[in-house]
Amino acid sequence: MLSRMKRMGIDYGSVKIGVALTDDGGAMAFPHEVVPNNENFLQYIEKLVSERNVEEIVIGHSLNNQGEPNKIHSAVEGFITDVTLSLGIPIHLEPEQYSTQQASQIQGRSTQTDAAAAALILDSFITKNKSE
Repeated sequence: MLSRMKRMGIDYGSVKIGVALTDDGGAMAFPHEVVPNNENFLQYIEKLVSERNVEEIVIGHSLNNQGEPNKIHSAVEGFITDVTLSLGIPIHLEPEQYSTQQASQIQGRSTQTDAAAAALILDSFITKNKSE
């Protein structure tokens, strides 16, 4: 059974990063914000985790069309290492192929599309783990 905890979802891109958060019970994912992928990003995540009492992070696992890690995945791995060393909370990878395209289809392309994609990634993780 999936425990009720606050989670953060991340749609990691080379230029910008979508962030989503669950409700306090961890049952529903909501787009939060799109932020630049720059030298301040790790600090931003640390602050948000602290302010919102986030207990787990779910990051989109970026794969190419053959199902193999793509070029952004090595940056994601470095980010996971940094977050693990900094915060020490569990981090999960969730397949995220086409999450940005799905978000665009649902709401139209906007400045918040990457946050919506992060919410789709987080929702997929929640749904998949509900029955466990």
